[in-house]
Amino acid sequence: MASLKSLLPARFRKDITVIPVVRLSGAIMAGGNQFRQNLNLATAAPLLARAFADKQAPAVAIMINSPGGSPVQSRLIYKRIRDLAEEKDKKVLMFVEDVAASGGYMIACAGDEIFADPSSVVGSIGVISAGFGFTGLIDKIGVERRVYTAGENKSVLDPFQPENPDDIAYLKELQLEIHRVFIDLVKQSRGARLKEDPDLFTGRFWTGQRGKELGLVDDLGDLRATLRARYGDKVKMRLIAPQRGLFGRKVPGVATGFAANALAGVAEAGLNAIDERALWSRYGL
Repeated sequence: MASLKSLLPARFRKDITVIPVVRLSGAIMAGGNQFRQNLNLATAAPLLARAFADKQAPAVAIMINSPGGSPVQSRLIYKRIRDLAEEKDKKVLMFVEDVAASGGYMIACAGDEIFADPSSVVGSIGVISAGFGFTGLIDKIGVERRVYTAGENKSVLDPFQPENPDDIAYLKELQLEIHRVFIDLVKQSRGARLKEDPDLFTGRFWTGQRGKELGLVDDLGDLRATLRARYGDKVKMRLIAPQRGLFGRKVPGVATGFAANALAGVAEAGLNAIDERALWSRYGL
C-alpha cells in the first residue's frame, strides 16, 4: 500500500503539501510582442489564475524580481493578486529576488507576507518621469520642427521644444497624485508593520536587511527554506510556467501578419530593452 501511495501525484497525497509558485520578473510595461514579453497584467493574469485555481493549496508563493515601470500595470497586477487571494481564500507569500523596487515593490505589497534576501533591493516608493531634449540638436542639423494642434495643451512636454515651466508644474502635479496612490497602497498593505522614517516614501531604496528593519518586508529567507519550515520537509513547489504553443511561448493579444510586423516588432523590442536596462541600472544591476 505504501509503495502504491508513493506513485500518486503529490497533489493527490494528503501527506504532501503542494504550493503553486509564480515567477514575476522584468520591467513592468504595457504591450509586448512575439520578440519580447513584458511584465504586465496580460502576461501575469493567466499564471495567477492557474496558481490560485489549485483548491488543495493553502497558499500561493510568488517570486518577484522587478525594478518597476508602469504604475498602472503594477497596480493592476497587485489588485488581481489580492482579488484572487480573497476569492480563493488563500495566503500569498511574496519572495523578493534581486530587486522589488518602485512598481516591483507595489506588486510585492500584494503578499500577506514579504520575504527577501538580505542583499535584495526593496523600496523606491516614488514616481519618476524621464526623457530627452533635442532642441539644440535640431538647430545644429538644420531641421525645422512643424507642429499643428487643436487644443493649446496638445504639445505639452514636446522634447523638440524648449521646456515650459507651466508644463513641468503640471507634470509634477500628476506625479504627486500617482505618488499619493502608491503611498496609500503601501500603508494599507503594510499597516502597523511600517516604521517611522522620514525617507520611507522619498523614493530611496534599501537592502532586504534594512527593509526588514523598516517594515517593508516581514522576514529574510528564500523560497525553499521558508516553505519547508512552514509546511514541512515534504512540501512540494509546483512552478506555474507560461504555456507554450507549437513554436514557442504564446504571446497574449491578437496575432496579425508576421512578416508585415516583424521589423516593427524587433524595433519595439529593442527600445523596450533599452528602457528596461535603464530601470535595472538604477539599482546597480
